[in-house]
Amino acid sequence: MENRIDRIKKQLHTSSYKLTPQREATVRVLLEHEEAHLSAEDVYLLVKEKSPEIGLATVYRTLELLTELKIVDKINFGDGVSRYDLRKEGADHFHHHLVCIECGAVDEIQEDLLEDVEAIVERDWNFKIKDHRLTFHGICYRCQDKENKKE
Repeated sequence: MENRIDRIKKQLHTSSYKLTPQREATVRVLLEHEEAHLSAEDVYLLVKEKSPEIGLATVYRTLELLTELKIVDKINFGDGVSRYDLRKEGADHFHHHLVCIECGAVDEIQEDLLEDVEAIVERDWNFKIKDHRLTFHGICYRCQDKENKKE
């Protein structure tokens, strides 16, 4: 974790920002809960446990800055809540998600499934793609298993 924090500190410094204690506390929470898809409020509550002096507005500003610098991705799964995901180091694109409409679980797909689609869009529509996001909505294997056991 410390290596990742050091690299994030360098990214901030390159863009003329500092890794303040408040920013570091926010980054640590995101690193500790990397698979959780936390909302700003979730991040705030977890940061507050470690650093009670930090306010909600500070956490919001930090998340927006980290999003602007592409350290964090801001995502919405259609429920009106913005969530924050640390961008995988070295990733060319945002990873994909599977959202269960039954239980709300969110699973991640790390493979880039859209390379061919990107090539077609860039060629046929003369559109330079910088990033993409793909979210599938359906019923997860856990809910399917529960349903199959009922039958």
